[in-house]
Amino acid sequence: MSELTVTDPATLELEHYRGELTGYCYRTLGSTYDADDAVQETMVRAWQGLDRFEGRSALRSWLYRIATNVCLDSLRSRQRRAMPMDLSSPVPSSTPPGNQLPETTWVEPIPDGDIAGDPAERAVAQESIRLAFVAALQHLPPRQRAVLILREVLAWQAAEVAELLDTTVVSVNSALQRARTTLAASNASESTSSGLLDDAEKALLARYVDAFERYDIDSLVTLLHDDASISMPPYEMWLQGLDDLRGWYLGYGIGCRGSRLLPIAANGMPAFGQYRPSGPGGLHEPWSLQVLEISGGKVAHVHHFLDTTLFAKFGLPARLDG
Repeated sequence: MSELTVTDPATLELEHYRGELTGYCYRTLGSTYDADDAVQETMVRAWQGLDRFEGRSALRSWLYRIATNVCLDSLRSRQRRAMPMDLSSPVPSSTPPGNQLPETTWVEPIPDGDIAGDPAERAVAQESIRLAFVAALQHLPPRQRAVLILREVLAWQAAEVAELLDTTVVSVNSALQRARTTLAASNASESTSSGLLDDAEKALLARYVDAFERYDIDSLVTLLHDDASISMPPYEMWLQGLDDLRGWYLGYGIGCRGSRLLPIAANGMPAFGQYRPSGPGGLHEPWSLQVLEISGGKVAHVHHFLDTTLFAKFGLPARLDG
């Protein structure tokens, strides 16, 4: 896909909306790469159609109409993305790493910096970008998904959404009610910490990094909830409970001993780029992106995303030297 050249005023005005459109497309599609492609396609279509736009509606609304059509077209030919917890039950720590599913199976993390919004809405934006919420959105039919994001996350009026989707207010309200019912049956509404950490949560993260880098598993598990869990896309398996997590870290996960963690921010939650030891001289290679869910002063879940192509997306170095 050709890139737009940001030079003329019209293109600059379109680019002003790239961040919020990325957040919209990411929530809809569940993939940071798919969201980038959808926004770029939206920008290209908008730039090509500027001479026909003629200001008949607000530029922002027009761009969202294009982005919605791009996303809905994309979803027609794809399966919904998910998290391992959506696909199977937890396994014991004695289970060897097994089935890996294609990248297109999984909800992916997104850098906080890719999503620009009104600072006054930052807390709402972070809550609605959490991995659990984005994964729950993927259970909704595409048009219900668009309605819920536009109405609940972006606070559009029902009449505005009806106009964008070429439907009626009654249909929009009905779709919203069905979407709310589906989400209520998921864990998307469970309270977890956003990226706005208090002092106690910052201290918790510091202890987590210290324990993980020393690979002091006894100390590490004291920072976790009794029913804490970990997942490792593209592996379909996931684990839950302190005994199984301890067993995993000291068993099949022992290769993570000696890792280093670099802090990042993903999906409005604290996260780290994990680098595992590789060869002599203190060299460390990318291994996973860890995204932590914190609840009630402890770590509730650690998402380990093993797709190392995401490291560049988050601005992380290709390796760490000694």
